[in-house]
Amino acid sequence: MSQSRLRVYYGPQAETTCATVTQSDRKNDVTVALGDILPMLADAVRSDRTWLRDFANDEVTISADLYEVILAYQHFRRPSA
Repeated sequence: MSQSRLRVYYGPQAETTCATVTQSDRKNDVTVALGDILPMLADAVRSDRTWLRDFANDEVTISADLYEVILAYQHFRRPSA
């Protein structure tokens, strides 16, 4: 009797909204467009989902120009004294 080999199912292969990084030291990283995940994250924040706390200390990498825009937004969003 031949032995069965189990495989892990990663979802449909036709999906192109994310790409797995091929570097061996970053094999758990996924690259996605911000527009693809932002609506879901915003909804999770509005709904105060507990699972967000699990990732509160995780680091994310963003482009320098996005970081500058976020800093400017943060500065101008402050309530005036």
